[in-house]
Amino acid sequence: MPIFKLDEFFLNILPKKRLIGIDPGKKTIGVAVSNTDLTVASPITTIKRKKISSDINELILIANHYDIAGLVMGWPLNMDGSIGPRCDSVRDFTRSILVVNDFPIFFQDERMSTMAVERPMINEDMTRKKRSSRTDQLAACWILQTALDGLQKKM
Repeated sequence: MPIFKLDEFFLNILPKKRLIGIDPGKKTIGVAVSNTDLTVASPITTIKRKKISSDINELILIANHYDIAGLVMGWPLNMDGSIGPRCDSVRDFTRSILVVNDFPIFFQDERMSTMAVERPMINEDMTRKKRSSRTDQLAACWILQTALDGLQKKM
């Protein structure tokens, strides 16, 4: 299973291509993509969860469209840093992806990602409905950008 530490992940995605950030939730999957310089993440979509096979097929279509080199998967650790049932769910989802496509994968700590992206939207008086439609893809963007910033420090 190609799951790597950050420096190994970087070596396995060369030559530089885009990365996809994924915020896997119970009802939706937020998706973000990096630029080819691996410096900036941008939100692209939110996938409404259906069956695992259709969710993965949609992710594979996005990955092929953007010619991605690897995945940065949100890793939902508990606030104390321990692994909980949500991590088990993400691990199972990741294994299902790897059955279809053997992407290099990096798990990025996603604690506080939703709060980090919701707070500015609340400060801008964005309605709850508008926030809910953007939160997951912005959280994926936050997850991916955090990993990209870590990669830049390694370069």
